[in-house]
Formats: sequence, structure tokens, C-alpha cells
Amino acid sequence: MDVVTIGETMVLFTPNSRGYMRHAHQFSMKFGGAETNVAVGLSRLGHQAGWISKVGNDEFGKAMVAFVKGENVDVSQVKVDQKHPTGVYFKELRRAGDVRVYYYRKDSAASRLTPEDLNEEYIAQAKFFHITGITPALSDSCANTILAAIKIAKKHGVRVVFDPNLRRKLWSEEKARSVLLHLASLADIVLPGIEEGKFMFDETDPKKIADCFLKNGSANVVVKLGADGAAYFTKDTAGVISGYPVEQVVDPVGAGDGFAAGLLSGLLNGLSFPEAVKRGNAVGALVTMVDGDVEGLPEEDEIEALMNSKNEDVQR
Repeated sequence: MDVVTIGETMVLFTPNSRGYMRHAHQFSMKFGGAETNVAVGLSRLGHQAGWISKVGNDEFGKAMVAFVKGENVDVSQVKVDQKHPTGVYFKELRRAGDVRVYYYRKDSAASRLTPEDLNEEYIAQAKFFHITGITPALSDSCANTILAAIKIAKKHGVRVVFDPNLRRKLWSEEKARSVLLHLASLADIVLPGIEEGKFMFDETDPKKIADCFLKNGSANVVVKLGADGAAYFTKDTAGVISGYPVEQVVDPVGAGDGFAAGLLSGLLNGLSFPEAVKRGNAVGALVTMVDGDVEGLPEEDEIEALMNSKNEDVQR
């Protein structure tokens, strides 16, 4: 297994029309979650990815597991909770550039994850273990599960990749800051955005944000800069990799997850850290061009086309 990730994925409903959701009469059902976005992204790029989670014993959970499995992601560690439901969320596309997300995940099956749900051998055989700051925010048992999983990963030399992925509505600012800082201190690679840098250290300059993470214990830091690309900081080198221009951003949700998938794909392929960051930028850009969390995640030929500036819009 190349990458193992853990976290909640939910059923996503999106109105078939733009504007206020109150006026919508028809919705499309999809699936979305930061961790499975990364896993699917890696799978489409030819890597082996596995997902640890829980779903409800309901039609949503069954459909979700079938979908993720259909993307060639290993779901052998996804358990079924007989008492709690699969989480649901809605994405409101009011107009271009104005996307709002509403979550209905309280007491969901995934929020009931416990350390007993972890398989040590499963995590141990991965090259990277990917986590986000969303999962520990769901419940105390989820937070304990993440810490137990990190302990397993470190015991077996599995590199820990942490995306803070701040969700302010899920917990208090004080608790969020404390937990995110602790998790970042345990990470081999941390992937904050400017928002997380501001929240955790009251800094908005990429270098200052990275310095704070490095002093906090993180081994490598990549600060995501949106359309401007990303800045990377390792013990040996640092730099800024420009982003890829996008004519129109259709849906920005999931771009950071696409970046993580692209970065990890590059590292798995033996690319240098700067080249892996460049690959992450390319995947993130492609994700923003398509509506949906995973629908825009590219395959290898699409990345190569973008990175080589080829125009391959028409296939005959």
C-alpha cells in the first residue's frame, strides 16, 4: 500500500440549479470527504490507496463504499455502524466563486471511530499515512483514534502527512488550535494554507508560517497559496512554485485535497520535493475546473498535458 488515510466521507447533495438552495427542487447525489478525495486522487494516478472509516448501515453508506471501491481504493478497513447514520452535507453554488457548504454530521457513524477500529498491520505496510484536522474535531474518540494511528505509523517508519484543514464550526478555537498544533508537531509533512497559518500562529507570510511549524516540530512544510501556487520548506531547501492559471474556477472545494494527492504522487514517483509540489499545483488547478469533490481529480495524461501546456481539450 502506498498511502493509507483515515476520516469521514459523507453523502454530498448539490442543487441542479445555481442560486439560493431554498429555491432548488432537484439535487445530484455525490460523495465527498477530504481523506477519500486524496485516496481517489492517488488511485487515479496509479497508486495504491486505502481508507479507514465507519459508515452507517444505510443506503447512503452502502452507496459510498461501493463508489470508493469502484475508484480502486481499498475499503477493507471501513466498518459498518449499526446504530449511527452516514453523514450528509449540501453544497450551495450561489454563483461563480460563491460556494457554501452545510454539514449534517452530528453523531454520524464516522464520529464513532475508536482506537480499537485500527489494524496495526494495515497502517504499518503503507509508505505514507495521511490525516487531516477534520477527523479529531468530530469527537474525543476520533481524536484519540488519530493519535493512536500516528503512534502506529511512527512505530513502523510510515511518514505522516498532515493537512490541518481547519473547520471552525466543529470545535472551539482554543481546542482546535491546541490539537492542530500537537498533530502538526508529529507530522513529517504538514500542508497548511494561509488561513491555518493565521489561525494557528497569527501569521500570514508563508515563510513565517513555515518557520512556526518547523519550530513546532514539523519536519517539512508546504504552504498552499491558492492560485499563486505553493511555498515549500524542508531542512535542505525552500522555494515557491507558481500555480497553473485557471480561466474559471467552477468549484474550489477539494482543490487542497487534490494538491495533497499530487504532492504524494510525486514523492511516490521519486520526484524531488519542488517537482512534487509542482505536480500538486497541477492537480489542484484541475480540480477547481469541475463541479464536485472528486469529479475533477485527473488521471496521469491530464496532468502531463497541463504541465506541458498542451491543448488536448478535443479528443476524437
